[in-house]
Order: sequence, then C-alpha cells, then structure tokens
Amino acid sequence: MTHPLYVAFIWHQHQPLYKSRSNTPLSDGDADLLATSEYRLPWVRLHGTKDYLDLVLLLERYPKLHQTVNLVPSLILQLEDYIAGTGVDPYLAVALTPAEKLSDDQRRFIIEHFFDANHHTLIDPNPRYAELYQQRQENGRSWCLENWQSGDYGDVMAWHNLAWIDPLFWDDPEIAAWIERGRNFNLTDRRKIYAKQQEILSRIVPQHRKMQEAGQLEVTTSPYTHPILPLLADTNVGRVAVSNMNLPQHRFQWEEDIPRHLQKARDMYEKRFGSAPRGLWPSEQAVGREILPHIVKQGFNWICSDEAILGWTLKHFFHRDGSGNVEEPEMLYRPYRLETTAGDLAIVFRDHRLSDLIGFTYGSMEPKRAAAELVGHLEAIARTLKHRQPGDGTALEQPWLVTIALDGENCWEYYQLDGKPFLEALYSTLSDSPDIKLVTVSEFIDQFPPTATIPAEQLHTGSWVDGNLTTWIGDPAKNRAWDMLTEARIVLANHPEATEENNPEAWEALYAAEGSDWFWWFGEGHSSNQDAIFDQLFREHLCAIYQALNAPIPENILKPVEIHEARGDHRPESFIHPIIDGVGDEQDWDKAGRIEIGGARGTMHNSIAVQRLWYGVDHLNFYVRLDFKSGIQPGKDCPPELNLLWFYPDRTMHNSPVPLAELPDEAPLNYHFHHHLGVNLLTKSIWFQEAGEHYQWHPRTSRAKLALNKCLELAVPWADLNVEPDYPLRLILVLSEGERYRSYLPENALIPIEVP
Repeated sequence: MTHPLYVAFIWHQHQPLYKSRSNTPLSDGDADLLATSEYRLPWVRLHGTKDYLDLVLLLERYPKLHQTVNLVPSLILQLEDYIAGTGVDPYLAVALTPAEKLSDDQRRFIIEHFFDANHHTLIDPNPRYAELYQQRQENGRSWCLENWQSGDYGDVMAWHNLAWIDPLFWDDPEIAAWIERGRNFNLTDRRKIYAKQQEILSRIVPQHRKMQEAGQLEVTTSPYTHPILPLLADTNVGRVAVSNMNLPQHRFQWEEDIPRHLQKARDMYEKRFGSAPRGLWPSEQAVGREILPHIVKQGFNWICSDEAILGWTLKHFFHRDGSGNVEEPEMLYRPYRLETTAGDLAIVFRDHRLSDLIGFTYGSMEPKRAAAELVGHLEAIARTLKHRQPGDGTALEQPWLVTIALDGENCWEYYQLDGKPFLEALYSTLSDSPDIKLVTVSEFIDQFPPTATIPAEQLHTGSWVDGNLTTWIGDPAKNRAWDMLTEARIVLANHPEATEENNPEAWEALYAAEGSDWFWWFGEGHSSNQDAIFDQLFREHLCAIYQALNAPIPENILKPVEIHEARGDHRPESFIHPIIDGVGDEQDWDKAGRIEIGGARGTMHNSIAVQRLWYGVDHLNFYVRLDFKSGIQPGKDCPPELNLLWFYPDRTMHNSPVPLAELPDEAPLNYHFHHHLGVNLLTKSIWFQEAGEHYQWHPRTSRAKLALNKCLELAVPWADLNVEPDYPLRLILVLSEGERYRSYLPENALIPIEVP
C-alpha cells in the first residue's frame, strides 16, 4: 500500500486571562480607567473579530483539507463574557464614550494606546487611520493633545475597532459602508461597530463545533488557565534541562492542581462541543513524565510537543540541510506511544522550523511565493522519505505525519489582508495535490496507531522554547513571582473549609495566577509596552485569593514584581522583518537585539558617531540597524566605510584577517573572518568578499539590501553566507576610511547570531 504525505496543522488559539477578580487597586498610571473595567486589555475582543472565526471559515471552503484547532478554556470564557455584554475593557469603555465628553486622561489614553497594532497591515491601508497615526508619530503626542478635535478622537476610536475586523467580513454591507466612509464616526457608529464585534464573536464556538461534527475539524483543549504543568508538579524540574538554574526560594509542589486544570478544561469542552476532547495541547508544549498519568486519567488520547523535546528525549540533535529540511525525517515525522503507569498516550512532535516559517517569516513574503515555498518543503520531505526507504521506491510505502503546530492568531497581523491571500494560495494548492493529505491528528492515529514507543520516564521535561523552561522560571523576577504564588497556595491549603463548591472565587483566582502568561513577561527574555499591566494582573489574581479567604494581603503583593522601565542592551526577543528604508520604524525593530554604543562604554565609544546598534534575524535574512548621533554626516563626522565581518567559531574553513590598514593587534580585531561585507556610506554601494586560501579575499555576489536615511538599515540574506540552519555566527562592525581602520563596535565583543 502506498501513501500520500500526511500533514497535521494544529492552530493554537490562546489569550491570557485579562479578567481581574480583585477589588484591590494596584495600578498607577491609568488607575481610574482600569477601575471602571473588569478586563484590563482588549486582545480577546480584537483578536476574536480578526483571527478565530475567519481561520476556520476559510478552511471550510476547502472540504478536502482537515485540520486541528486548539481553543484554550480561558479564551472561551472571555469570549463568552464579551458576547453576553459583561466583558468591558478600558479601550471599549473609552470607545463608547461621546468624543466631546472625553476627559484629558481619556484623550491621553487614546493617543497612547489606540494605535496598538501593526501599522503596515492594519493602520497604513486605511487613509484616515494612517493620517492620524502619522500626526502622532511626526508631531508627537503633546501636539495631538493640543490640536485634535472631537472628530479626530471619534475617528481614532472607530478605526481602532474597524481595523481589527477580518477582511473575510468586509462584504458585510454595514462593515463595507464604514470602511468606504472612512471618517466622521459618531457614538452611534461606534456602538454599531461593537455590536458587529459581538456578532462575530458569537459565531466562533458554534462554527468550530459544526465543522468538527462534519469531520473537517478536530477541536482540542488545553489546561484550564494555560499553566505550565511540569512546574505545577515541582518547580525543581527547571533543572532537568538547565542543571545550574537559580530556583525560587520556596519550592512550588502542588501536583494535585494538575487534574483540577485538566478536569475543568474537559468539563468546559463537553458542555460546548457535546463530546469529549481527544487531544490536549499542553500549555507552551511543556511536557514531562510527572504530568503524563494525569493526562491519561482524564481520558485524553494524544498530546503534542516540539521537536526539541523529541531531540532531548532521544538524545539526538536534528540536523537540517541547506534548505532547512530535517535530514532524519523518519525520527520526527511519526507519532510515538508514551507508556505510562495509567495507560498509553500518543504524542506528536511538531516540525519547529516549518511552524516558525508560518509564524514569523512568511508574512514578510509575497503570499503566493510563501505558499509555494511551504508546499515545496513538504514535497522535499516526501522525496527524502521515498529515497531513504528500502528499495528507493517512487511512492511512500509507510504512513508518515508532518506536524505543523503554532499560534493561530498573532502571526496574521504581519500578513497581507490578515493572511487570507497566503492561506487561499496554500489551501488551493494542497486541495489539488494527490501527494499531500491534510488530516486531523486523531484521524491519523486512529488509522495508523503509533508503533514507536517512548517510556514515560524517558520523556524530557521542557517546552517548545529551546527544550527547557527558562522562559517561565530561573530569572530573579520570575522566581519572585513563583515565591508569591507559593505563599498564596499555602494559605489556600491552610483553609480546608474553602472548597471549590463553597468558595469558587478563591480557587478561580488561584487557577488564574497559575497561568503561564505572567511568568512569560517577567524578567528578561520578553517585553511589551504592557508589562506593567501583566504584572498588575498577576498580583490582582493573588489578591483575590486572600480576599476570598478573608485573609490579610501580604505587603509584597501590593508592589510590582519588578520595575518596568526602558531597557538598555538586550538580546533579540523574536524574529523581525523590518522594511529596509532607512527610517528605523519602531515597530519593525521592537523585538530586535539592541546595544547602546555612544557614551555607554569606554572612552573610545564616547567619541564614536554611532549611538545605538540593533540586530536580528528571520529565516531569510540577518538584519542590522545603526542609529547615528544627531547631526552626524558620513564622511564628515563619521568614517565613510562600514565593514561587517563574520566569524565562524568551531568550524574548519578558510579565514582571512580584516582587510584594512592600521588595524590594532588586539582581540577581536585580530581574529580571522570568513565573510566581509563593505558599505560605502557616501555612495550607498556595497561589496562582498569570501576568504580563500593563503589569507586572500575573493569577491562574491551579494543580494544584500541597504538604506540610509534617518538611520542605516541592512539586510543580508542567509544565502549569501551559505550556512546551514541552527549554526552560531559572530559579527563585528568596523568603521574605516580609505581602507584604513578608524574604530569598531561593539567594544571588546562580537555580536552573537544564531541562524534559524
């Protein structure tokens, strides 16, 4: 029997629990605005109108294609609040206020927060919204406060909601009329827009149920409030992957909370979908042997995790070829059977790179090209599997399953028309393909039960992030939060009379505080302009535990877990996709690595013309941005030549010295490098060289992009450097004049780069 290549897409739909249960005021800043709202942030409502319904409606047009969608219980609860009209967030409360009656605080809030969206895709395409955004960016917030009239505020409030309505719904006559009109929106209009949002939200769960009953969709669930299950069992498991991890002062060890989260998720699911869930998406794909029996006992048949977990489990690093495809496909593209004390459980491991391409890179590409590239990767996987099977046949003789699993909401903000052209091109191609078949996970494991086995005690404890748990524990701020949670959990345990039946407020607050999202944002690694609100929400949930028990609230809960201020140097937080135009768009670079240069370090840098260096990657390019000090003119106040030199540690290859005269004999300037990209800042021309034998440099063609305007922006394709994925590089930047050395940056260091 021959088979197509089976592919399981799993879309994970999740939002943190923005609903507060505490009556204790913990915020500064927008305290009055927050006090009027039960919800602290609007993302359930806005993503609900943009990302959850359209994804499955679009799929429904291609009935041959089957997929899996994970709906987190805490997301469903919040959607239902908005549908019922009981969910109110500060953005909504302000938007439903007459423009002429806005207070100064409300006006400031609008100016600051009502452009919280990717401006390339959600703001710029709408002329009136773009006009107001440019006024804020070019003239400043104070200017807007002084000059905007009621009509300006009315339009900003309307567009902040209109822009988040998915293009799939633009054929609705009311929505089409609003978009065509573009301006002069009044309170009645904004109320109607909100009613349209509620209408879209109300269709999400019924549409998923309908498509599941029709057999095209499998809907799965996650632990109730999205906690990291291994850490609920024992925070000491953080040291499984990182042996020297700094742990919280107090060990959190409440394994009994795991079945509570799973049972509540299962009960919620059954009430809304009329059947029992078969699949479980463990929060952040975090797994470990301790949690498996609980999952089996709750009746789940399968779970999913990341290829890094499989690699750690099998003690095998997955190598990829120059195109990024796994060289050992037989190990990754199959389900495994986990043997536990409570019974067997199937597990699938996602292809991390294919998932990331959709999540972080394809949004910056032309949609049809991106779709064709993804299909090309799948076809390459099938070819490799065919060639590696006995007899080197021309058809697949075994059933293989490629799992692509990712966040199903945030990525579309970076795609044209919210991903509609990309998904249409992808689905159209896959519908016509006889060699690739999209299935739900349950469909596959029912027909082809896993034959490979992993003993439960062998399963590695970690998450999709590098196969460890450092995103949620180990940092000083994260550890402080765990200590606060541990203290509250002990207080609740010391009140045995407070059961879930007679004191649900205490238990719901505990479940909310155990969610993963707060720990994600604490400390190093991730940051947003709403970190202080996430900090506040976590502490509000803790406060609600004490309040429900009539217990005194500890003093430390009334103070922020950490100080939220502008950061200096930091490593990249995620993939970036900047438009190379020399403008230095703040949204394009907000997840990039950053190094302060001018005046930040030794005496040499006090006089350098560069103020700040930014760097980052996606699957296509490496990016660099240089911010010059005010008034700097290349060639006059700054050397006119910039040299980028790449150093490849632990790799045998030809390398050559920096091709400049008057070079100091000191590290890292005296290292030997393999690639050299030169930039003339006056002519904006580039040249590219590769090291050869006898310390020679040889010219090579480069497809690098350069722009110099308000700043210098540069994109260097990975194809120029010709290195395989997952390889570490190091970079130094050298300023020169007439091929003579002048200065370098960053001082006494190389910039670390990881090829994705």
